[in-house]
Amino acid sequence: QVQLVESGGGSVQAGGSLRLSCSASGYTYSSLCLGWFRQAPGKGREAVADVHSRGATRYADLLQGRITISKDNAKNTLYLQMNNLKPEDSAVYYCVASLCDDENYWFPFGREEFYKYWGQGAHVTVSS
Repeated sequence: QVQLVESGGGSVQAGGSLRLSCSASGYTYSSLCLGWFRQAPGKGREAVADVHSRGATRYADLLQGRITISKDNAKNTLYLQMNNLKPEDSAVYYCVASLCDDENYWFPFGREEFYKYWGQGAHVTVSS
């Protein structure tokens, strides 16, 4: 069982930056594929970015260039750096994880059903 706890959410003005963190426990961190999804009020959940256990990263096309996903295996922590935030980035951001230790396979991007473990969510509000 993997426990995920997000932090770093909050309110920011448009154009500002936030860094979300997600600490994980309960499994060998280096064997996990990790990612972020978000859900805005009244909308469906969408993938933001993910990182393979071996380090490769992927980003949602619309967000690329404004966000950076990274992880620190020594600290068992996942990060999401978000810059030049826009009001439409306001959402609950969820940290996700699943066992993923095959360097030749990765879940299809954006398919939330492949992620077994979810955090409780961090609220991000961007005001104009």
